[in-house]
Amino acid sequence: MRQFTKMAIVETFIQLLNEKPLDKITVKEIVDNCGINRNTFYYHFEDIHGLLVYILNAEADKVIAEHASVESLEEGFIAAAKFALKNKRAAYHIYYSVSREELERYLNSVAQEVMERLVERLTEGVPEKCLANQEDTQLLIQFYKSGMVGLTTQWLSRGMKDNPEELIRRLGALLKGSLGASLVRETWQDFRQKGPDV
Repeated sequence: MRQFTKMAIVETFIQLLNEKPLDKITVKEIVDNCGINRNTFYYHFEDIHGLLVYILNAEADKVIAEHASVESLEEGFIAAAKFALKNKRAAYHIYYSVSREELERYLNSVAQEVMERLVERLTEGVPEKCLANQEDTQLLIQFYKSGMVGLTTQWLSRGMKDNPEELIRRLGALLKGSLGASLVRETWQDFRQKGPDV
């Protein structure tokens, strides 16, 4: 029953967030819509900000679990932006509130995990001597992660007028193979020709 009530609060809040700015939503409005009292809300959440953090953290965990294996940059970008794509108005209202940093933290968290998994997949089975060093690999992860987050926040700041998935697919086509090429310094065949002592 407690979990059901908690989910009702979450769903009501997201629904309201899709309708109005974050700073216009009150605890009273949430509890009235849920048919519960204020004490029940405060049993589950400290305040509205705590509710928002809970939702974004839960969403990040869900997206990361759903994308255990990432096959391409486009898939990674779409995974990172999933909450914003699914809840456009809510994401827009969060972005233009004092809680913008929570949305950016969510995007960074998902993008980091997605990029790490993509790098792992692209380098699977490649001998370590053929790969970029750890510092360069982390630099590449940060670069692509920043691109994912930057594109999403830019889309929000422009009023979500463009079709984000179309832009992501175009970008994926433009960057195709670039990450893998940067991670693998030399091919396995080149490495074998040079010999094991190289």
